[in-house]
Amino acid sequence: MTSTEVIFFGENTMINALLVRKLKQTQAFSEAGVRMPVTIFEANPCWITAITDHGIRKNVELGYGTKKQCTKRELGHLKKAGLEEKKLRFLRSMRVTELSETEKIGSEVLASQVFTVGDKVSVTGVSKGKGFAGVVKRHGFSGGPRSHGQSDRERAPGSIGQTTTPGRVYKGKRMAGRMGSDTVTVRGLSVVSIDTENKRLIVKGVVPGGVNGLCIVKKESR
Repeated sequence: MTSTEVIFFGENTMINALLVRKLKQTQAFSEAGVRMPVTIFEANPCWITAITDHGIRKNVELGYGTKKQCTKRELGHLKKAGLEEKKLRFLRSMRVTELSETEKIGSEVLASQVFTVGDKVSVTGVSKGKGFAGVVKRHGFSGGPRSHGQSDRERAPGSIGQTTTPGRVYKGKRMAGRMGSDTVTVRGLSVVSIDTENKRLIVKGVVPGGVNGLCIVKKESR
């Protein structure tokens, strides 16, 4: 997660996404007294570490978080933006078509500058890793009966293919394997609150990933 990763968010008119850290999932109540699930993010400032101009499109790289040590390659990259002392941990790139006068290399981007309460957003994160899982847990198979001498077949997948024709197992067959640790995007969420003093961003809904996981919050086009 420390290497530079390019993520294309579509053609935006300005920066409309931020890197945040997931703190916890809880509940809140609206003004009408309706209970709703919310996710609380740590929204520390992001820093513009690089801008690549491709004519119509531009790529803006954002840095977020800190770490104790950086490689010489990473320090050299941050030095060009004047941010070598910050030792940014995460670097992610997004595609834009236009930038404002304040959005330049070395400048910070705050959550209050990108989002407002009520904005529709999508959140991208890495789901929790479950390790190697069987078909019952991974795909929701019902399994076999425990009666009639099949006590050891309760969580077995059953038949996986034909015999002579085609003589193989089709690609994409649902079987046991690694589960989780996938990049997942949840759409249709909304911003509930922006706490600039405590640097918190509260979004209605639940998002993938564990505590302290990196997430990308992007404003959806109306």
